Amino acid sequence: MKPNVIERDSLSNALGLATATVRAAPMTLIKPFRALRPAPGRAAEVLAPPYDVLSSAEARAHAKGKPWSFLHVSKAEIDLDPVIDAHDPRVYQKAAENLRRMIAAGVLVRDAKPCYYAYRLTWRGHAETGFAAVASLAAYAANRIRRHELTTTAKEDDRVRQIEAVNAQTGPVMLAYPTAPEIDALLARAAGGDPAVDFTADDGVRHQLWVISDDAMIAALTGAVEALPALYIADGHHRSAAALRVAKARGDADGYFLAVLLPQQEMTILDYNRVLRDLNGNSPEQVLQEIARRYVVEASEKPVRPAAVDEVGMFLAGRWYRLRLRPEAVRGAQNADPVGRLPVTLLARNIIEPIFAITDPRRDKRIGFVGGGRGLAALERRVTSGKMAVAFALYPTHMSDLMAVADAGAIMPPKSTWFEPKLADGMVSHVLD
Repeated sequence: MKPNVIERDSLSNALGLATATVRAAPMTLIKPFRALRPAPGRAAEVLAPPYDVLSSAEARAHAKGKPWSFLHVSKAEIDLDPVIDAHDPRVYQKAAENLRRMIAAGVLVRDAKPCYYAYRLTWRGHAETGFAAVASLAAYAANRIRRHELTTTAKEDDRVRQIEAVNAQTGPVMLAYPTAPEIDALLARAAGGDPAVDFTADDGVRHQLWVISDDAMIAALTGAVEALPALYIADGHHRSAAALRVAKARGDADGYFLAVLLPQQEMTILDYNRVLRDLNGNSPEQVLQEIARRYVVEASEKPVRPAAVDEVGMFLAGRWYRLRLRPEAVRGAQNADPVGRLPVTLLARNIIEPIFAITDPRRDKRIGFVGGGRGLAALERRVTSGKMAVAFALYPTHMSDLMAVADAGAIMPPKSTWFEPKLADGMVSHVLD
């Protein structure tokens, strides 16, 4: 496969002067695009964690001494006075200014022709190989690209303002595709040569990128994806919703959004755990008594990682417990309800709602969420510090369950999935032509 030719766009062209090429092609589920990405040899300076996994303070610390970190675009508040709100208009203006600066300096360049981009993530000995493309907003609106989460207006607004300010989609939506050996084989071929990017981040995740510029392979990938019944949003519901809003506002009926498609059988979902601020007026002993009505309770000398859907680890009053749901208490675990059998739903229905009176985890300030990437020790620290009263470790949601929920047109409880490893921001961006 011939290496792709890179052009350094002028400042105005990189930020979105109209081109006719994308309008000429028929609408498909996905299509190639001219990525704005790090110039050769610059990826290590640019690539950054996703904007939504770092607080502003964490992003400021991460980008210290890194003038070309993509965090200066994705979380531009780090370049302003810390007292300025992260959603202040000046933040989005700064993001646009920083992106223009990176293009003008030649740190970011735009490909001369539309391409796909094979993207491999390697973490803890496990590799996932997918590819970056732009996905049809019409298919998203028609539910061929399926969702499993609700979005909030505030978070959508933030992404809309970011897209409008920089005239680009800079954070990819993570899409899962069903088992498709043809796509996997094409990507294995595409990733057979030397990568354009090979970078290992501070968290140990290796990010590799190959440019797919061969027209025959592009057509084969487009056709193979077009033959799939559906794609599934794994992570990025707010980014896709915001992209649709921007396209509608611009009158763009044929819009597309930035995505990385990954094979569902290779994706890793970690546990997404719960911490509660108080015991709802109960003593620890009363909590244990109430839980024992529905669970077999076993004290543990070490942190408990659940080994099955109907198990929960609990840290309470300085001690870990393994909780096994009694068969007579199971609600939904053995029926056809794809939401009812989720580990997070079983915990909510049998413990969090009846004992702690938390029925709206989206709004109730007494509940917090800790991604599995932070480990069980993070749960223990939250409780022993006094910030939280009890912690629950959950069994991870399976990809098959996520897809079943989406296929049913249902919605998962909030914070049901934590995907690792994360895609890097700055690897590829989609300029809105």
